[in-house]
Amino acid sequence: MNAYERHMMEMTRGMRQELVNEGFRELTTAEEVHEVMNGMKGTALVVINSVCGCAAGLARPAVREALNKAENKPTHLWTVFAGQDREATEAMREYFTEVPPSSPSIALLKDGKLAYFIPREQIENYEMEQIETHLSDVLAQFVE
Repeated sequence: MNAYERHMMEMTRGMRQELVNEGFRELTTAEEVHEVMNGMKGTALVVINSVCGCAAGLARPAVREALNKAENKPTHLWTVFAGQDREATEAMREYFTEVPPSSPSIALLKDGKLAYFIPREQIENYEMEQIETHLSDVLAQFVE
C-alpha cells in the first residue's frame, strides 16, 4: 500500500465505521461481493458509501435512522465504498446494471434482484429527514 492509499484509508476510517457500527458488513473486494451475492436469499440493504458531504450529512444518518425505526429489518446489511474499494463497488454494481452508477446511493435487493434504488439525485439537496422517510417507506414496502 502506497502513502496515498494509507492516507485515504485513514481518512475514510470513520466514514466506514459509521455503517459498520450499525451492523453493516463492509465488502472491500470483488470476491467478497460475489460470495455474498451468490444464491442470496431474503432482502439486502446495500449502501454505496462515499467521501462526499451528502454521504456524511445525509445518506449515512438517514440510513441509520430508517433502520432504527424499521419494524422489519433487511436480512443483510452490506456496504461498499466508491472511490476507495473500486473492485468491490464495480462488482456490486454488476447486480443492478439497470440503474446508472451513483454514489452515494442506496439499493434494496430482494433474492439477489434490485427491488428499489435511491440514487445520489434523491439524496443530494434533500433534507436528511426526507431521505430517512423515503427509505423507511421503502423498507416498509419491501422488507417482510
